[in-house]
Amino acid sequence: PRTPTPHRRRLWLGLVVATWVVLVLLAPSFAWCAVPLFFTTLRTLPPRAAAALVTVLTVFVVAAQLKLSTAFDPNLLLAPPAIAALATAVFIHMERQAQAQRALIDDLIRTRRELAATERREGTLAERQRLSMEIHDTLAQHLSSQQMLLQAADRTWDSDPATARAHVRTATGIAARGLAEARRLVHDLAPPELDNGTGLADALRALDAGPDIEVRFHLEGTPAPLPDRAESALLRIAQGALANIREHSGAHTAALTLSFLGDQVVLDIADDGTGFTAAT
Repeated sequence: PRTPTPHRRRLWLGLVVATWVVLVLLAPSFAWCAVPLFFTTLRTLPPRAAAALVTVLTVFVVAAQLKLSTAFDPNLLLAPPAIAALATAVFIHMERQAQAQRALIDDLIRTRRELAATERREGTLAERQRLSMEIHDTLAQHLSSQQMLLQAADRTWDSDPATARAHVRTATGIAARGLAEARRLVHDLAPPELDNGTGLADALRALDAGPDIEVRFHLEGTPAPLPDRAESALLRIAQGALANIREHSGAHTAALTLSFLGDQVVLDIADDGTGFTAAT
């Protein structure tokens, strides 16, 4: 359900107060129903307007009590303002506690985001360091060995063709091992959502944009095998789009549609957010 706007809340408060005034005029015993109206007024109106309305309500309560009383009693003049002051003090105390809790929650959320960002940076740096070491220990060594073998083959090509061809064959074997190692490194960089043979459709179906956004997935056509790089790219695009929807669109629903159209694959991403006005 949508939260009522401030204007609508003030309109309802005005109608309730007007009804209460009519009831008090008809039956002064309704005057003490003003106590819940005190809290509603303080929560709905700005401080100055709330204080003025609480004062008016208190005056009505005093007048109603004096009308009901057969003899003058000072308590009839003192009790309603005291109750109004107590209600106001309780509300102010509760509001300050609520503000302190909201500030604490905001600090916790901000701290959690900062920790998550720090962990992502540390993870990225660690992954870069691991990859640099693996590339140095494998691919760089393979390339260096190939270079030396090919240089040796070039020097002995005319004087000792058999040795030169042996060097070339050895370099070819090292190149094959280097290619396999490069493919292994590229496979390690694939998104973890595609590990263990998980298909692109299942990985997209499992994506989440947060507790406030419903993500719907629709598959069209017959799924066909895709290159690992294509699946990784499509999944990363969907993840980035959902992150933007969560942070900027104010949407409640996002839709992912993966379509296999013969020799083509299309990923459509839509949401019901507010969008933006393009600059002219």
